[in-house]
Amino acid sequence: MFGLFKSKSKSVHAKILVVDDEPDYLSTIKCRLEWCRYEVVTAADGQEGLQIAASEKPDLILLDTSMPIMNGHEMLDRLKKNPDLKDIPVIMVTALCEVQDIATASSYGVVDYVAKPFDFAQLMEKIAEILKNNKALNKV
Repeated sequence: MFGLFKSKSKSVHAKILVVDDEPDYLSTIKCRLEWCRYEVVTAADGQEGLQIAASEKPDLILLDTSMPIMNGHEMLDRLKKNPDLKDIPVIMVTALCEVQDIATASSYGVVDYVAKPFDFAQLMEKIAEILKNNKALNKV
């Protein structure tokens, strides 16, 4: 009977790096991802994002395009040139949705492109699918 009241342990699914210069967005997405049991690390620009990616080795990166110091495309370029980081899947989450922006991100091999504002449930489905596919590839 008392087993009903035992709390279930919360295991962490994967580590996600969120790179965006909007503090409200960072805190909101971090909170929601953690609620879904992901470990979340954040960065406010591409330069900080690269440093955290190198030290934390996240399973996935959510990356904005327009940021100070180093924008998302510059971070992608450096990320994909680094042998230790090049295989980390990246989802662009940005308000820049012109054809040229999407084409530039695609040329770097991003796994998806999500326009802000977005539906969080749909983003979560994309994250889960990408992580599942990446985990399956790493087992082969």
